[in-house]
Order: sequence, then structure tokens, then C-alpha cells
Amino acid sequence: MKSLVIIGLLCFGMTPEIGAEEPVTLRVLSYNIHHGEGVDGKLDLKRIADVILSVKPDLVALQEVDQQTTRTDKVDQPKVLGELTGMHVRFEKNIDFEGGKYGNAILSRFPIRAHKNVHLPNIDNGEQRGVLIAEIEIPGWSAPLRFLSTHFDYRRPDEERIASARRINELMEQSFSRNPAILAGDLNATPESEPLKILLDKWSLPDDKVYPTIPVDKPTRQIDYVLFRPAKSWTVSQVKVLDEKIASDHRAILVVLKSQAP
Repeated sequence: MKSLVIIGLLCFGMTPEIGAEEPVTLRVLSYNIHHGEGVDGKLDLKRIADVILSVKPDLVALQEVDQQTTRTDKVDQPKVLGELTGMHVRFEKNIDFEGGKYGNAILSRFPIRAHKNVHLPNIDNGEQRGVLIAEIEIPGWSAPLRFLSTHFDYRRPDEERIASARRINELMEQSFSRNPAILAGDLNATPESEPLKILLDKWSLPDDKVYPTIPVDKPTRQIDYVLFRPAKSWTVSQVKVLDEKIASDHRAILVVLKSQAP
């Protein structure tokens, strides 16, 4: 009987959605690339790309990315990283820097339908920070996945990070509160900090463990994360801090998530 239904659909020009109910697995990486400069002082985007490709990610949130700045030899780093990884890429600046631009980027194995950059609160004239929000087309999903790449302020006390966390939560509630979303980046905050507590009012961590990402040689603190929402839409298969301590001054963190189509 099932075969007759499929034949009938095909006769009317319709393609049945085989396996539409199967969960989608997403390999998500967050990586502060330190504008491609390793702890050995070498600028090497190929090395950064090799780190990324080593875990075969579907989505990558990149921070500290240069575009045509003097310090990185006027290289368009987002374009080059897109070419080296074979992934779709989007970049947005948060500041002008040394004749070029500096900000966050996203790499995606899936098409990127749209993107926008939202500046985060700036306190005491610090470096302008932002969150890059992309709509990712996931096969079989009726609505896009929202994927966010961000980099919070590093200064103490936590005032600006707290304001940034609240702003990101507001964006979620205002724009797409019910749709699946993933937030990844360098939050410059540890798991027990107030900014994380605020984010966790709307987002979820993979588990209760701490995954140190800095200092890069012998990590003792976690400040890089992959978070997701709503919690009931996702299950976590793996969390891993990459064992690479030369290419950047941060270690990358990988989280493997599964979700049913929304």
C-alpha cells in the first residue's frame, strides 16, 4: 500500500519527503582565530583552515577576523577561509581597523539565506562589539536555523558583557523566539559568571561540565561556547575542545547537536 501512495505522488508531480522525520545532525565549531596569527607569531590561514576541517563542521562561528587590514597584509580573510574550507561565508565588521575591517564571520556547509550584524552595547568607549546573525537553510526544515557568532568585551568588571547578554536575549525574544537557534563565540566569561547566568535564562549549554579553552597551551578556563535554544529541540552527541595549541591563542570548541525539523 505504501508503494502505491509513493507512485501516486510521483504521478502528480510531487516528491515524497523520504526520511523527513529523521533528526538532523549539526557539527558546530566556535573558534577565535586571533586574525590568523598563531602563538608562534606566524600568519597562517591555511593552518586555521586545517584546524577547522579536521572536525568536518557544518557551521563555524569565527571571531577576531580581519578583512584587508595592514597587519594581515591586506588579505580578505573571510574570502580566503571560505575558499580553503569550501564553505559558504559571511563576514561583518564591528570596527574599522588599519585600513580595513575587523569583526566576526560565519562559515556554513549549508546555504545562507540572509544575515545581519547587530552592534552590542558599548560602555566607556571600549571596542565596539557585535553579533552576526545568519539564517541557515537546513535540508528538510520549513524554517531557517538562526546561527549567531559573537565576541564579548574582555574588560572587567562585567558591566558590558552583562548588557550584551541581555541584548542578545532581547533579540531572540523579539525576532524568532520559537525557532531553533545556536549561539557560538568568545564570551570572555566563565560558566559561573553573571553574563552566562543571564544567557542561560534563554539558552542552554551542552551539559554541566566545564571545557577550558584558554590559555591555549594548558587551558584552565572556558570562555568559548556553543549554546542552543529551545532546549527541547536539541540533543547533544559530543562536546570536544580541539587539541591544537599553535594556530591561535584560543582553542576551538566543537559541539555536535541533533534536532528534529521544526
